[in-house]
Amino acid sequence: MQALDLVDSWPVDHVSAAVVLAPSDAAPTLVTHGDANRNYRIASLTKPLTAWATLIAVEEGLLTLDQAVGQPGCTLRHLLAHAGGYSFDGSEPIAAPGKRRIYSNTGIELAAEAVAAAAQMTFAEYLAEAVLRPLGMNDSSLRGSPAHQVWSTAADLARFAQELMRPRLLSAATAAEATSPVFPDLRGTVPGLGTYPRCSWGLGVEIHGDKAPHWMGRRNSPQAFGHFGGSGTMMWVDRDAVPGYAIAVIALTDRAFDDWAAEALQAWPALSDAVIADVVAA
Repeated sequence: MQALDLVDSWPVDHVSAAVVLAPSDAAPTLVTHGDANRNYRIASLTKPLTAWATLIAVEEGLLTLDQAVGQPGCTLRHLLAHAGGYSFDGSEPIAAPGKRRIYSNTGIELAAEAVAAAAQMTFAEYLAEAVLRPLGMNDSSLRGSPAHQVWSTAADLARFAQELMRPRLLSAATAAEATSPVFPDLRGTVPGLGTYPRCSWGLGVEIHGDKAPHWMGRRNSPQAFGHFGGSGTMMWVDRDAVPGYAIAVIALTDRAFDDWAAEALQAWPALSDAVIADVVAA
């Protein structure tokens, strides 16, 4: 896949990239570029992993998405969808639940704390048992906040991408809810990009929707979902960009997003569009 050669021009010391291509009638294939087993702090790519583990806990009956967590009126669903009213980092709420999309590490951390209490183990242990080990993500670990402190590899995240494409750990209904807009009409801000009148989000994953400009490509469908991280990492899954295929792209770097934000917001969409173009042309 020639598109992956684009990462060689990125202004970073190290980059590892992967594409998962899953035809509707065949097993997925994986293409990598760089050292797919190099370990990176994936920053906010941690959030989809935390959300997936939380949803497994819900299906196990440990808690419910409508369970009260945090400030009055706030539920686990609000927290996973960044609609709980909490600031980026701060224990005190700044808005009522369900009124604005406020991107919040605190909200994700509160959700993880609820899982840990219900499971009677640390969230790191639960994440490992529920997600990392079953998917064979043996080079991944949570080393702090469940909002932004997982270390992982492109190869391991490709395994998670396949789970997002064809879930085995969650029911199809729960996975579909997680990757569709939740509280769909909320106004909100994507850090580093801007404010959108409809800031679409699922449960732990951002939905592309009609946001423009965006860190995904112009050829990505509105249904594409994923996340990017402040350590210069990104991952998306798109089941609708090319008929008959699900596609995932992962790119991990060791340069903080803020240090090359303007370039990253050109490089990531260019890579995304080039990968989709390669699949169309194949």
